[in-house]
Amino acid sequence: MTLICGAGAFGTALAVALAQAGPVTLWARDEGHAAQMRSRRENTRRLPGIALPEAITVISGAVPDPAGPCLLAMPMQALGEYLTAHRGALRARPLVACCKGMDLTTGLGPTGLIAQTCPDAIPAILTGPSFARDIALGLPTALTLACGDPGTGAMLQSVLSTPTLRLYRSMDAVGAELGGALKNVIAIGCGAVMGAGLGESARAALMTRGFAEMNRLAAGLGARPETLAGLSGFGDLALTCTSAQSRNYRYGESLGRGEAFDASVTVEGAATARAALGRARALGLEMPVTAAVAALVSGELHVAQAVDMLLARPLKEE
Repeated sequence: MTLICGAGAFGTALAVALAQAGPVTLWARDEGHAAQMRSRRENTRRLPGIALPEAITVISGAVPDPAGPCLLAMPMQALGEYLTAHRGALRARPLVACCKGMDLTTGLGPTGLIAQTCPDAIPAILTGPSFARDIALGLPTALTLACGDPGTGAMLQSVLSTPTLRLYRSMDAVGAELGGALKNVIAIGCGAVMGAGLGESARAALMTRGFAEMNRLAAGLGARPETLAGLSGFGDLALTCTSAQSRNYRYGESLGRGEAFDASVTVEGAATARAALGRARALGLEMPVTAAVAALVSGELHVAQAVDMLLARPLKEE
């Protein structure tokens, strides 16, 4: 049995995909939400129009603790509290983070937070260029499954792959989680560029310089450069910075247009920009794009001011 904790769009989509191979338990935080999904066989709040296969059992309350992997599909800023509250049920099993970001309190990524909170668990991360609806519809998707333990990584790759969900294995969990976290920051910036009407050329420049920053911080934190060039880095960056399906991109567009954004929508890149900037400064690294995005989301700068700040930087070699 596969256990997925978190009944948002991505957790539900993974449940739908993995139910092709066998029973899946989908844990929802709110019993009212769980009851609605059980009765309607659909997650109308987060993934409307997608039927839940009969192999999916929706629960809430206590987290079951049978042996086997547990997928943690919840917002990054909620992960630490969840791990602390349920560490008894989560102990001594593979825990696969399915969230992207950096924890504001600790500055850690998902696997670092798992290792700190549940030291006897085996941390892993599932990340890469994907939208929940594509996965639920069975559209071809490739992701990175990163785990520092090679045996557990191979097992997870086998268990979590489906005919339409192809997983590539990596041992560089730090690089994989940084790619998934930092691309959201750059996506906010790209959305702001397009929302402000600054054009495709400006977006391409921001993506490229943003990718250089992603690699700079990843190297400073011990990640492998080839990881950032793969699905969890460049692949996810390309998708998130060019599609209105991305919440981070849409949020950036709203900033660029000077419009309000739906506060109920999770935008991981907003918190990650602040956390990443803190880590970069501690390492003595320059990350001007990240700094500009952090200032945008905090309201310290408007888009025009952020652009002026970036363009006024000293000329340099690439």
